[in-house]
Amino acid sequence: MSSFTSKWSKSPNEGFGDRVKDAVRPAGPLKPRIEQAIRQIHLQVAKLDATSGKLKDRDATIFSKVVSAIQKHDMSHASVFANELAEIRKMNKMVTQARLALEQIVLRLNTVQELGDIVVTLTPAMAVIRSVKSGLVSVLPEAEHEIGEISGLLSSILVDAGQLGGYTLNFEAANEESEKILGEASAVAEQRMKEKFPELPVTASEPTASETGFG
Repeated sequence: MSSFTSKWSKSPNEGFGDRVKDAVRPAGPLKPRIEQAIRQIHLQVAKLDATSGKLKDRDATIFSKVVSAIQKHDMSHASVFANELAEIRKMNKMVTQARLALEQIVLRLNTVQELGDIVVTLTPAMAVIRSVKSGLVSVLPEAEHEIGEISGLLSSILVDAGQLGGYTLNFEAANEESEKILGEASAVAEQRMKEKFPELPVTASEPTASETGFG
């Protein structure tokens, strides 16, 4: 554990050999880098919150248009607005799911104490981060670069932790864990969407004959 302790947090009395190792490996100790990753993820979560708020406002506006069109018996416009609303809700669910997944990563990063913890935690976290990035590109294009930076930082920490501890990465177990995290995030996001947003009137959500291709 001595090698881990010196790498986890710098000792105020570190020797010349330690300073040489840090000079060769400029990325530095693991603990500050994990704390940096947590801060960057928190910033991303805050941005997702802001995006979700904007989508919620837009949702309310379009929903009122759906209702107004139905009241006027203007079903063609009601259908158009309903389709737009469905897309907005799809994006909001994606943002909510990404936020929940990132929060799970932060919770896990906050609990790591040893090299083994880092490897076990970060291996599935990398898969989750990649999935979140690919899902958000269409909603938040700038997220691709920002989450890419987080992914790069976590990847470098994982490599260092694996090398220092001599651990072999178990990608099969990691994939199962990442799927579990994403699955839980998706289920919670779905439930929150149902709780937050009113259901569309049935008449507006049903496609017209021309839309189905049978008319």
